[in-house]
Amino acid sequence: MRTFAAKFIMRKCVPIISLSVLCVLLSLFSVPVKAQVSNAGRSVFSFMSLPVSSRLNALGGSNVSLSDGDISMGMCNPALLHANSHMVLQLNYSYYLPGTMFGSALYGHNFGRSKVEPPYKGEGEPDKPNYFAVGIHYLDYGTMKYADEDGHQTGGTFGARDILIDVMYARQLHPCWKVGVTLKPVYSIYESYSSFAIGVDVGAHFQTPDSSFQMGLVLQNIGWQIKGFYTNEDGRGHELLPLNLQLGLTYRVKHAPLRFHLQIHNMQTWYLNYEWTSLDKSPTTGDILPHNIPWYDMMFRHTIWSIEVVPKSERFYIALSYNHRRRAELQLIDQKSLAGFALGAGVRIKQARLGFAISQMTKSNFSYQVGLTLDINSLMK
Repeated sequence: MRTFAAKFIMRKCVPIISLSVLCVLLSLFSVPVKAQVSNAGRSVFSFMSLPVSSRLNALGGSNVSLSDGDISMGMCNPALLHANSHMVLQLNYSYYLPGTMFGSALYGHNFGRSKVEPPYKGEGEPDKPNYFAVGIHYLDYGTMKYADEDGHQTGGTFGARDILIDVMYARQLHPCWKVGVTLKPVYSIYESYSSFAIGVDVGAHFQTPDSSFQMGLVLQNIGWQIKGFYTNEDGRGHELLPLNLQLGLTYRVKHAPLRFHLQIHNMQTWYLNYEWTSLDKSPTTGDILPHNIPWYDMMFRHTIWSIEVVPKSERFYIALSYNHRRRAELQLIDQKSLAGFALGAGVRIKQARLGFAISQMTKSNFSYQVGLTLDINSLMK
């Protein structure tokens, strides 16, 4: 009995407690970084928060706890790279607004040898415990016309685009534990203005031996601009990237094809609204300005809730999610909409996986996202 209790504590309780302590330490680290909080409308490269795949879109825009072989999860948390992401190619395309183009491409490759010689079958240590992947996503805002401050067109056009590259690495430390890191060069060009930045993500992942419970923790976008869009009076214009500390929980029901997810994002800051908050001062008088959003509303803006229908074979999935922050920012007054909700589905056909997601951004505009995943290793056999 004592042996069973000791094994239970070491395998389940200790990892969960350790990850919780790590979460607290990262929170304490990120609190002093006031200039790098992710308040809406106050940071550069906001496109980095867009979901890069149809699966992530269907799950509400972000997921840092689900590790099931979907390589796109690694772009939220590098520790979510998986033994099954070896030689996998994924392509995604998104439609947000007319004239814009947003897409991503990812490829994974695992290497190294563990103490276990037989091929990895989902239990114990994988035969290649080092997970590597590279991804790129590209956002083109289309062609725009020059105009003066009164809106009169002056002739000519210009473009704007963002490019982000993710170089991801994860290591399987234990059958239940993984850690990972991502290097993120970012480049943006808007008309004649351009900027280059370097960022880093650091993440960890834990799961029970049967994968019924998973937990992920990641600190995203640790970095700053190497070249800013502008130069101020001090000769500097280098802004910090939008820091984002996220904790994710995933639970799969043992005797039903259901999986539940809870994501808690921007844990390093409380305020996530576009308005001046009680911690801010008026730019003209210096007076403290009041805050008018209830605490419970602000609390739920930090959460993303989602549910998946996934059979044991995992040949398909159906996902539904709710992102309260997205709904609070995008819904229209006195008009009904589905802003904040997202729906998606995916199916596996031999060596290929197809995914689709839809979400509403405004009353008259829906966002569509499609994805294709190919198992190159199986196709070559």
